[in-house]
Amino acid sequence: QVQLVESGGGLVQAGGSLRLSCAASGRTFSTYDMAWFRQAPGKEREFVAAISWSGRSTYYADSVKGRFTISRDNAKNTVYLQMNSLKPEDTAVYYCAARGARLTMRDPRYDYWGQGTQVTVSS
Repeated sequence: QVQLVESGGGLVQAGGSLRLSCAASGRTFSTYDMAWFRQAPGKEREFVAAISWSGRSTYYADSVKGRFTISRDNAKNTVYLQMNSLKPEDTAVYYCAARGARLTMRDPRYDYWGQGTQVTVSS
């Protein structure tokens, strides 16, 4: 079992940047693949980015590729999402997710979820 707590959300103008953090409990963080998802009002939750347990592999949704960067610090049990060149359409609740299973980076199945952090991008 792992508990995830997101932080770093807020209100930012279009073109601005934010960095989200997700702190994980437990000693096995370094064995989990991690990901960020988001859900905008009235829309289904969508995948944003993923990073492998080692940090050597990453995968991004086309909508954020080149603007967002996922990273992790296993010593701090934390995964990050650096978001640059933000657009109003990036407005959503952002969720951190974790899994222990070794699946392909494209696989959207995750076992553990945080409570989410709101990101609002004004035009």
